[in-house]
Amino acid sequence: MKIGEVAKRCGLSVKTVRYYHDIGLVKASRADNGYRSYSQAQLDQLQFLGNCRKIGFSLSQCEQLLSLYVDKHRASSDVQRIANTHLHEIEARLNQLNQLRESLHQLVGCCAGNELPNCPILDSLAGHSSLD
Repeated sequence: MKIGEVAKRCGLSVKTVRYYHDIGLVKASRADNGYRSYSQAQLDQLQFLGNCRKIGFSLSQCEQLLSLYVDKHRASSDVQRIANTHLHEIEARLNQLNQLRESLHQLVGCCAGNELPNCPILDSLAGHSSLD
């Protein structure tokens, strides 16, 4: 199966499939004409990686998960550890975003939003306000 068809089936771009090949995540064989050729197992691995990326796993985490995916003697606790780490990272980012939302909400609430040049949002961004 050629790279364009693989990319389409996996929902990935050709560039992404090439990148995963170049960094060694999924190695395709080379035909005599130099084109990459992907087996069904490699297609499954690319699909797996695409799904991992869709839920935000880092490339390093994807590599670890892929290794566990192909290892039929894996311990599910290893998979759970990686997923828990990712979950904690997401929760930390959500907390940061909630704090940012509250800060921005406060700034927007302090701005009259009229035709006058006074702007507490700009003042705060410039460090001239006690709203931070």
